[in-house]
Amino acid sequence: MAREFQRGHKARISDLTAGTDLYVGVQIAGPGLTFDISCFGLDADERLSDDRYFVFFNQPASPEGAIQQLGPQAGDTESFRVTLDRIPQHIQKLSFTATLDGAGQMSQVGPGYLRIVAGGEEVARYAFNGGEFTTERAVMLGDFYLKGEWRFAAVGQGFDGGLEALLKNFGGEVAEEEPAPEPAPQGGVPGFAPPAASEPAPGFAVPTAQGQPAPAPAAPQPPAPAFGAPPSTPQGAPQGRQPYEAPQPPAPPQPEPQAQPPAPPVHSAPTIAAPMAPPGQQPPFGQDPYQQAPPAPYGQPPQAAPQAPPQVPPQAPYGQAGGQFPGQQAPAPYGAPQGQPSPYGQPSAQGPGLGVVLDKYREAPTGRRWTPQNEKLIRADLGIDGQPVLARQGSMVLYQGKVDFSYKGAGIRGRIVGNATGQEMQLMRCTGQGQVFFADNSAHVHPIELQGDAICVSSESVLAFDESLQHEVRRIEGHGIPGGALFTMQFQGTGTVVVKTQGTPVVLPVTPTTFADANAIVAWSAASQVIISSQVSLRRHAYPGHSGETVNLQFRGAPGNFIVVQPYEV
Repeated sequence: MAREFQRGHKARISDLTAGTDLYVGVQIAGPGLTFDISCFGLDADERLSDDRYFVFFNQPASPEGAIQQLGPQAGDTESFRVTLDRIPQHIQKLSFTATLDGAGQMSQVGPGYLRIVAGGEEVARYAFNGGEFTTERAVMLGDFYLKGEWRFAAVGQGFDGGLEALLKNFGGEVAEEEPAPEPAPQGGVPGFAPPAASEPAPGFAVPTAQGQPAPAPAAPQPPAPAFGAPPSTPQGAPQGRQPYEAPQPPAPPQPEPQAQPPAPPVHSAPTIAAPMAPPGQQPPFGQDPYQQAPPAPYGQPPQAAPQAPPQVPPQAPYGQAGGQFPGQQAPAPYGAPQGQPSPYGQPSAQGPGLGVVLDKYREAPTGRRWTPQNEKLIRADLGIDGQPVLARQGSMVLYQGKVDFSYKGAGIRGRIVGNATGQEMQLMRCTGQGQVFFADNSAHVHPIELQGDAICVSSESVLAFDESLQHEVRRIEGHGIPGGALFTMQFQGTGTVVVKTQGTPVVLPVTPTTFADANAIVAWSAASQVIISSQVSLRRHAYPGHSGETVNLQFRGAPGNFIVVQPYEV
């Protein structure tokens, strides 16, 4: 029986099926609407750093064939074959998206779904409808992401800007389509062909359409480009789309080429041209980020590299006027005519504009419930799964959307326990639809995702957490610590707890000889055994001259347990 997902829910692929050769089907439709369904292969920074892993109607397979677009079949508007154990290491995430081709909004779509099928049996389904969207024109439906092992997340988040906004979110940019190159003469370099699969991975099977009997097993045949596609176009498939044709290498340049009528465009939507620089790799301040020519679209000959610009004098210090060579004019941005003002957000003709200077501080990509913006600021998206967030009072620095903040009391019993143990937390409850940004005195923030396991954290080190997590005060076994601190908070369940530290922490495995200062420890795995260890006797503690390291915590436990220590003592 298929497991039903809601927006924001996540699960390990291994919990859904033991197979790694999966069928992914998407069903989406609306009156008068046409959709493009694609798969983006992203790196560890969630950027499209290799556009060969943008799998769509005009590039239906990745280089090694780990991701293949199969076309409409078995009642699905579009389908894919994903072989997880063949995906290269630099691809850490697969994002399945749907964009509108033409006028319309995602609020007009009818009931649809994204489903995962293994061995012909549906194992997971994320259902959605137009009521979940408003003016979006592009939607991220679901993600396969690598976090120790492959996992699945139902996303359901969109962009008003359509395909262009979606590409920019993944670090790409859009270019206008160009006329198709003149085909090469026969006998040249062979064209595109899918890799031969003499030994197909076991377990892959396309689901049968509803209401039709399952086909009898057939003898294995070599895979065709339209793997598993039915001989006739099923109802609901988009009409008028040209079949994929392999690009041929361009003919040698002729002195005076004959003018050829431009080929009709394969599709009205623009195609990917080149990935933009990922975060942290922006050009140095004062350099034009558009100096190098963009790579040609898929199947087009590369353009000649531009000539290197003349050397300019070094940039003047801040507050002093910088000059250029006499008569030299700074080049206009890529695509802007010389001598005309640059578009908003682009570098001006007199130097880099605010868009370049502030680009490294832009908001991090969306798509997750908790997204660190930098090492000291984190954002919670309340619209991902609708679950409220509990946070330390006064930790909100910015919010967007319709968000309500209310006091979260611990009750009479919780107050008594909190006052007696020193683990009382003054919390606020954040509900609604929007994004809330949290920070606390420039402390470093670290989101820790729990999936049924538990972690112990001091209440002073907790910034925010999902309300779905269970939390309680836990006593540390021992003979006592001078000054108190006999207790900690334990969080357990499925959700995220955000821990704050003073400086960059260190995570160490638990061994029989692991000791930590009680004032520097931040968190540890709940399965660890904690023992209070004193380095001095009570009689010696009464006299001056001791080392100051009077009380430590000793940790014991099986392999896999850990502790987190900050470079600061409370």
